[in-house]
Formats: sequence, structure tokens, C-alpha cells
Amino acid sequence: MAALNIKDFPDALYRKLKARAKKQHRSVAQEVTHILSEAVERATPLSILELRGLGRDLWRGIDPAAHVEEERRAWD
Repeated sequence: MAALNIKDFPDALYRKLKARAKKQHRSVAQEVTHILSEAVERATPLSILELRGLGRDLWRGIDPAAHVEEERRAWD
């Protein structure tokens, strides 16, 4: 199995990575492997037809036009 060494790895990022690994009950090395494998082995993108209805539950009861207007007012 290959080994990976990272030079000048930021301490703050390592602490966050270590905390994330602990939450997932993994070692830091296992967490890095997990994160990298998810990033590299992404699922095949959905076609536009497969996106139909996606997020329907999130938008239930929300008026899209009113939501956009509210967001725009928040920019000012």
C-alpha cells in the first residue's frame, strides 16, 4: 500500500481533521482516506431528467418569488 506525506500541513486544519476523525470513530489516516476517496470517486452526475422533484420537500410551503425577494432585501 502506498504512503502519503504532506509537508507544511497547517496545524489548525490538522486539529479540525483530528476532531472530525474522532467524531467518526476513525484514525486521522482513515479519515483522510475516507475524505479523499469520496472526493475522487464521486458518483456519476445526475442527468437533468433525474433532478426532477429534487428538493421538493425543502420548498414545500414556500413561495419561491417571495423567498427570492426576501433574499434580495437582505443584501441591502
